[in-house]
Amino acid sequence: MNGVLIIDKPSGLTSHDVVNRTRRILQQRAVGHLGTLDPLATGVLPLVLGNMTRLAQFYLKSEKTYEGVIRFGFATDTYDADGEPTSEPQEPCITLDQIRELAQNFQGTIEQVPPPFSAKKIDGVPAYKLARKKKEVPLKPVQVEIKQFDILGIEGPKTNFQARVASGTYMRAIAHEMGKLAGCGAHLESLRRTAVAEFKLEDAHTLEELQAATQGREGSIIEAMLVHSRKLLPSLPCVTATDEMASNIRHGRPVNLPEFSRAREVKVFYGQRDLIAISTRVAGTLFHPRIVLV
Repeated sequence: MNGVLIIDKPSGLTSHDVVNRTRRILQQRAVGHLGTLDPLATGVLPLVLGNMTRLAQFYLKSEKTYEGVIRFGFATDTYDADGEPTSEPQEPCITLDQIRELAQNFQGTIEQVPPPFSAKKIDGVPAYKLARKKKEVPLKPVQVEIKQFDILGIEGPKTNFQARVASGTYMRAIAHEMGKLAGCGAHLESLRRTAVAEFKLEDAHTLEELQAATQGREGSIIEAMLVHSRKLLPSLPCVTATDEMASNIRHGRPVNLPEFSRAREVKVFYGQRDLIAISTRVAGTLFHPRIVLV
């Protein structure tokens, strides 16, 4: 089976756990994901199946959208609710206006130190492995982009937010830093990803729904759960190949596309649904298949 499937990841599972469960449910080895979610987090986890795993390279820098809750009053070693408190909890005296003022420090392009419990590597070793052993985790700041960070409200020590960020941004690091600025500590209590690139929460299915769809072995039900291939990579123009063009592309040969002389890359379809290649312009109107999906 080839396609893109959006899973609504439950809390408590790693992204790799979801990939493994999907492999077992579909009895298919070729399954990958388009962007890790922490175990605590829920929401949009796009999975690529079969030949569509070759599309992963196009989603390495995808924008993400989140909603969540930051809990002020104490920090944790993981920067989220799964971690151990690093200080005694306190009742913070902080107002909505003060939190919104703090949030102004996390707008646009900023320097961010990744959490010690993260997959960032230090001399080839994931940081979280060092952190679990209580070893020093000397992570360097990296540049991230926060395109939108809205504080929606406050209830006791908890504040709700919505955020839209570039790839590589850690929302739990933002929560941790806000707690430091507030002087009372803070951590990410919950996080839900509502979008990755063009994939939205309304397109997502639970693992239970996927399992149920396989019970009757009705392939059409599972096919209907996949994202229509015409919706993938919406920034790229589409061309529907003739039989001759499709044959050339399948054999890795370039094709002439005069109507796309200004495009850098195009999606090539055979029929309405079958995405057969992503082709790159090499000269003039000549396009060579960058990746072949059939």
